[in-house]
Amino acid sequence: MRIDIIAAVPELLHSPLNFSILKRAQEKKIAEIVVHNLRDYAVDKHKRIDDYAYGFGAGMVLMIEPVDRIISKLKSERTYDEVIYTSPDGEKFNQPLANQLSMTENLIILCGHYKGIDHRIREHLITREVSIGDFVLTGGEIPAAMMADAIVRLLPGVLSDETSALSDSFQDDLLSAPVYTRPADYKGWKVPDILLSGHQANVEAWEHEQAVERTKRLRPDLL
Repeated sequence: MRIDIIAAVPELLHSPLNFSILKRAQEKKIAEIVVHNLRDYAVDKHKRIDDYAYGFGAGMVLMIEPVDRIISKLKSERTYDEVIYTSPDGEKFNQPLANQLSMTENLIILCGHYKGIDHRIREHLITREVSIGDFVLTGGEIPAAMMADAIVRLLPGVLSDETSALSDSFQDDLLSAPVYTRPADYKGWKVPDILLSGHQANVEAWEHEQAVERTKRLRPDLL
């Protein structure tokens, strides 16, 4: 899989994309994540990528030409399944969407910035708009890194235990059951006896009951 991320502030992505799971995926050649500096595609010597909006609104807007230039260049090199824009008014990014995107071959993620982007980009170049939540950030770089992490960790061979991702929260529209490790008794705080029983069917039934209970209590909207 290849993910091309177009960013106004690419430096924000250097750390999250080059450690832990994402680093491992790239070293194993399972995923390729390429960050592009939008300023490299600016049309003037000052590397300007934003301008004032028409009308009377405040704030700067990403210009259409630099974005069109980089997306056109990337599309001339390979076919992309989706061109995603990180937008506060896009569809909510969740586990089912991460699952779906992990089945693709090539993705472009355009990071929003400033007051937004020229709307013609959204009309003619973007195939999907995605939001990580109902709040506003300075730019889309952090959401892009979060999305890349959620997608890439699902690729076969990335996690040491490939079944681990299948039991993550939200995979079955439930939160995960509580988890414990050694020691079984710490300061009188004990691990539930059922988990020490060694009876797999009973443990799995308990975990499902706990997952349902926690979801009803903490995230009833998922049910």
